[in-house]
Amino acid sequence: MHKFNTTGLCTPEEDYMVDISGKIKQIRELVERRCYFTINRARQYGKTTTLNELVKALADEYIVISICFQEMGEDCFKSSELFCKAFIRKVVQALKFTTASMDYIKNWDEKSIQGMGELGEHIEKMCEGKKIVLIIDEVDRTSNNSVFLQFIDILRAKFLARKAGRRNTFHSVILAGVYDIKNIKLYNSPWNIAINFKVDMSFSATEIATMLSKYEIDHNTGMDVDLISKEIYSYTSGYPFLVSRLCQCIDEEAGRDWTLAGIQGAIREMLIESNTLFDDMFKNLENNKELSSLIYDLLIMRAVKPFVIDDPIVGIGVMYGFLVNTDDKIAIANKIFELRMVNYYISKDLRNKKQITGVLQHDIVQGGVFDMELCLRKFSEHYGEIFSNMDEEFLERHGRLLFLSYLKPLINGNGFYHIESQLIDMRRMDIVVDFGRQQFIIELKLWDGKAKQEDAYKQLCGYLESKHTGTGYLLTFDFRKNKKKKAEWLKIYGKDVFHVVV
Repeated sequence: MHKFNTTGLCTPEEDYMVDISGKIKQIRELVERRCYFTINRARQYGKTTTLNELVKALADEYIVISICFQEMGEDCFKSSELFCKAFIRKVVQALKFTTASMDYIKNWDEKSIQGMGELGEHIEKMCEGKKIVLIIDEVDRTSNNSVFLQFIDILRAKFLARKAGRRNTFHSVILAGVYDIKNIKLYNSPWNIAINFKVDMSFSATEIATMLSKYEIDHNTGMDVDLISKEIYSYTSGYPFLVSRLCQCIDEEAGRDWTLAGIQGAIREMLIESNTLFDDMFKNLENNKELSSLIYDLLIMRAVKPFVIDDPIVGIGVMYGFLVNTDDKIAIANKIFELRMVNYYISKDLRNKKQITGVLQHDIVQGGVFDMELCLRKFSEHYGEIFSNMDEEFLERHGRLLFLSYLKPLINGNGFYHIESQLIDMRRMDIVVDFGRQQFIIELKLWDGKAKQEDAYKQLCGYLESKHTGTGYLLTFDFRKNKKKKAEWLKIYGKDVFHVVV
């Protein structure tokens, strides 16, 4: 029986898998061109599964040596001799699963090699007259080790000599990891021979549908495969682990409810679970204050920042899979990351601050229906009581976060909010709240004059039009001393807008 797998290597024999044959074809074309390259993607982005499928696809024409540095252990990198012996040992083990003859495998098993120079000569000898592809997974586990860098330099030297027609070496070399070792500075960029790897390893909605179609054949749930695939993509942006985990959650924990409501239920579960991907996310945000500050500005302050890959903080965010380039602007990679990150900032920044109390979920939710008007009225009432002693600078910066921390316990268990990063025309909206089958669009603004307020009305109504709904909500933070609090329904540009000023 097939299953959705989120713990390591996926195989089509045991697991429901997206059809990645198109990606494998693109990678094979690079191999056929005798390219050396690095596949560097964020954790749990399907690198190992892709490499496994690639090995099978290349087996008809190439001898593929596929090894993993993680399996070699740290001791193997303490000296050149230890590394050479461990490398040859791993090569011999890998060759046993290829079409290579036993004599050829025995010839690889040269135990007298003690240094990199000898290893280079041995590689040259063993590659003569053969098309050998070397694949090394988890290569960045030791990428700052001098022994590893010496090995990379040997591969580089042999590659350049082959280009000049003077040496034999591997037909193609593929190094896989999170970090791009082309950026190594310690050893004069020994991997500058590698081409840029531009294969998109995220899953499109069409590719997700190939997996769900297989599932539907087995289980006959009646799901609308096209609709569900697009909805899964809308929340995950095709991040492989998130796609598989969302499907796994629906299949194993949400009663196989393959509907839009079922997806929302699965996402609610994912927002409170601990797993290695989210644990890694929080650890990286804690350990990199500049990256955390950038993401805070993007999510909470709604800052618009240009995407500059040469900015080292942006580069780190991309490497971790947190940030992407969307129309030359920095954006969070997917909605699920946005949801978890916002929750992280709420718990972190407001952990010791006084919260709005006295407003309970059963006050706002009646008969399973969420009353957003009442929710905003209650926020307005309590806002002045709770936050009147906070300085204006804090409130201007954290107003959005204060509202989200107020909203979170009211929708917990039945809904969630997310931040719509962009629309097709580049207009930005703030918060979309999904509660059961209800959806609310809320725009948050700082008072900045009547002209800006009119712009806010137009902007919100444009959002509502794009979402094919006639009702929206506008929450304005006004820090003028003579401000007038209000909460009223307005008819603007043919839309019903509930406007609250606090």
